[in-house]
Amino acid sequence: MCNFCPKSLVCIDKAISLHSFKLNVQKILRYSIMEKSFISFVENSIKKNWDLDALTDYKGATLQYKDVARKIEKLHIIFENSGVVKGDKIAICGRNSSHWGVVFLATLTYGAVAVPILHEFKADNVHNIVNHSEAKLLFVGDMVWENLNEAAMPLLEGIILVNDFSILVSRSEKLTYSREHLNELFGKKFPKNFRIKHINYHKDQPEELAVINYTSGTTSYSKGVMLPYRSLWSNTQFGFDVLPLKSGDELISMLPMAHMYGLAFEFLYEFACGCHIYFLTRMPSPKIIFQAFAEIKPRIIIAVPLIIEKIIKKNVLPKLETPTMKLLLKVPFINDKIKHTVRDQVVKAFGGNFEEVVVGGAAFNQEVEQFLKMIEFPYTVGYGMTECGPIICYEDWKRFKAASCGKAVPRMEVKIVSPDPANIPGEILCKGDNVMLGYYKNPEATAEVMTSDGWLRTGDLATIDEDGNVTIKGRSKNMLLGPSGQNIYPEEIEDKLNNMPYVSESIVVQQNGKLVGLVYPDFDDAFAHGLKNEDLEQVMEENRVALNQELPAYSQIAKMKIYPEEFEKTPKKSIKRFLYQEAKG
Repeated sequence: MCNFCPKSLVCIDKAISLHSFKLNVQKILRYSIMEKSFISFVENSIKKNWDLDALTDYKGATLQYKDVARKIEKLHIIFENSGVVKGDKIAICGRNSSHWGVVFLATLTYGAVAVPILHEFKADNVHNIVNHSEAKLLFVGDMVWENLNEAAMPLLEGIILVNDFSILVSRSEKLTYSREHLNELFGKKFPKNFRIKHINYHKDQPEELAVINYTSGTTSYSKGVMLPYRSLWSNTQFGFDVLPLKSGDELISMLPMAHMYGLAFEFLYEFACGCHIYFLTRMPSPKIIFQAFAEIKPRIIIAVPLIIEKIIKKNVLPKLETPTMKLLLKVPFINDKIKHTVRDQVVKAFGGNFEEVVVGGAAFNQEVEQFLKMIEFPYTVGYGMTECGPIICYEDWKRFKAASCGKAVPRMEVKIVSPDPANIPGEILCKGDNVMLGYYKNPEATAEVMTSDGWLRTGDLATIDEDGNVTIKGRSKNMLLGPSGQNIYPEEIEDKLNNMPYVSESIVVQQNGKLVGLVYPDFDDAFAHGLKNEDLEQVMEENRVALNQELPAYSQIAKMKIYPEEFEKTPKKSIKRFLYQEAKG
């Protein structure tokens, strides 16, 4: 403590200055939370991480944060000089890549509305989305462009190749001029080099429209989900709240960025955090994924269940099914040693450097989940939907309750519409900052899912325990009625069926009052064991009999039908069930 002396006024002045500084810092932090600005996350990360690696196309080029900023400015020049104004729609359709990410960030930081389109969509669907969204520009990947017809998208003023930003189609002299003279225009705008001080982006408002994301659901066709900036901010803030990443951490983007799960948690949060993101620009097969895991050693892994399930069921579980291994697992001390050995092998397969694996997007196979829990593998299962940009529920892996999907995340409320929510499944309703504005140009569909007081009807059925853990039971639209009005959840039957011999994936549908199991067999495994096609018919009948022994009478399978190829899926790798409801049994 300072006694009174001639210097004490200086001490007091310094103390006041320090106190003022702390108050200003606290004020800034409070303001950044209160203003809910997503763009400030992007702007601050670019400034803070200027010289760090930002985006890499796996086995290709790397962009540092300053390179991303430079490319964003060049795209802004193209937008400005070709007549794009704030609020205009800019569509992006192509495989994940560094340039895909740059286009998305450039669109939002300019004040335009991004319309991400899945590159797996058929050409007609892409045309329809571009037209329905009234997009002014379309950025497209080379493989997607081969199948498109520019004449089917008359509202576009230009089509630009994502790979190098070259113009494929221009219906505007201003667009053509701005691209041809881009370097000259950039030089005029920044005559003394482009620096951090020049970063000054669009000031977003919480309720302002940021993204129109067209869903590809399991129960219906595409609808344009309108996500405001508060949803992007809240999902990104959730990352800062609970996910263990810091500036310079490396991770892999495997999920399509045109889907909100991959966009929010393999790109936007990580970019805001200052991470180095690697894009698997090719189809992410298990072989490519594990090669990337071994090389990059990501700090966190975001995945859909199908990827995890294939790895565990193909590479791990078979080794534990041998007679010797089954015997050893019954001996307590050896059992623990085997568990630790298996856990170490699985962790190593995922790169060995991750904090946790976050699984979401679809239901998790219970056998695989029980195995991961047994070996104390650091995984957790989240729950969300495009309409919430996407997160609704989550829990850290150390506190995660098996078979659940966590608890309501910060800034979100969840309730179950049921007379007994702990025991009787009811529809999940949610409310909060993450929830969409509605469906674009579709007030009828919006009214079906949004209540007058702001609750979103998810269409999913679940229970919730006294601690707030939510356990999904299925989709309300998928729920079937038994002969005496019993509720049948096909997903629960499919989960058991998928664990039976030579079953790769399945759907249970109701036809003429009977339940039919549609099965895509694991042909590779069957043929490796000497089975022929006609043998599979008998195997599936044996599976049906064995399955029915585990099911109550009202939910037993009457017939099995073999499908020769994989079922068509959404980006989350959920089967598009609505395509198979009328399948001939």
